[in-house]
Amino acid sequence: MFSPRPFLIRSTAVLSVALFSVACGGSDAGPNAMTEAGAQTPPVTGAVVLKTPVLSFNDTGLNVTDGITSNGKWGVESQGVDWEFSLDQGVTWTRGSGASFEVKGDGAKMIWVRARDDAGNTSEIVRVNCVLDTTPPAAVAISGQSDGVTNTFKLSGIEPGARWEYSLDEQRSWSAGKGSALGALGNHLSRVWLRQVDMAGNNSVAQGFDLQNPSVVSHEASGDPLQPSILAPGLQTYLIHGVVARGDADYVRWDVPKGQQLLSVKLLQFVSEDAIAFYALQPSKAFDAGVDVSRMLVYGHMGPSDLARNVLANVAKSKLGEGPMTLWFQQTGSLPTRYAIEVMLAPAD
Repeated sequence: MFSPRPFLIRSTAVLSVALFSVACGGSDAGPNAMTEAGAQTPPVTGAVVLKTPVLSFNDTGLNVTDGITSNGKWGVESQGVDWEFSLDQGVTWTRGSGASFEVKGDGAKMIWVRARDDAGNTSEIVRVNCVLDTTPPAAVAISGQSDGVTNTFKLSGIEPGARWEYSLDEQRSWSAGKGSALGALGNHLSRVWLRQVDMAGNNSVAQGFDLQNPSVVSHEASGDPLQPSILAPGLQTYLIHGVVARGDADYVRWDVPKGQQLLSVKLLQFVSEDAIAFYALQPSKAFDAGVDVSRMLVYGHMGPSDLARNVLANVAKSKLGEGPMTLWFQQTGSLPTRYAIEVMLAPAD
């Protein structure tokens, strides 16, 4: 795996020439200020001034400022004039063809592009720096263990700057995790997939874990609001999953430790012919609020239209800090509902 270092700019769309010039230290003094061999020459009075090309590329990386990508293809708009590019700071130039060119070979790249006509007139040079990284990272090492009724999957081997992700639908979609482990409590999900994504956006090979394996704890969440099931402490990413129907609510509690805050609670999976379930959160060790909504942090209906919605988006951060939190999830209809809810914690601001 190539180890990148910071560079000056990164492009996520078609950027203007002015932006490239500022970010990369400016362009040449005039349209003919750089020769084929890179030597400086006096500007030619009365020379034709060509418009500077506009460059774009598909930035695949995780950060919009790190200048790292796994895609070496650059788009060029040159106002109907021929263009050329250099990868050695103007020592040699390659005539472009069409509307793009591709840079190959992992590593740091210094890319110069300019317009050029048949008379030898050239535009100012557009200079960009980036790091090309096309090598997938190694698969993460994962160790599973049970902590009470929580199955914990600890991840190691994450590259610096990379992130890890998990999938609940056989790799059709992925969710980003936080911390160094995934904690799962419930009895619905059959498999979870885990992988890492490096700074350039390359994915490792995914690893699947059978949650129905006898070595994994299958736990039906408590139906007693005063004695909820408890998630293992010390993690930042949790999955609560189960099956509910009328008369069979799930109550699950977790504790936000000192220095942490509750970042999000999201519905990730909802499988039911009945599209409406009910949820509520109470900042307490038990759900003893009954139907008194004034004692609930948030509450409401939840269904397929709510997938990936953070129900805490409008809650003040001051209410999401240290302390216990209990979730109530219930289907009021008679048809069973299979669900998965993500709970995410993060360091307090």
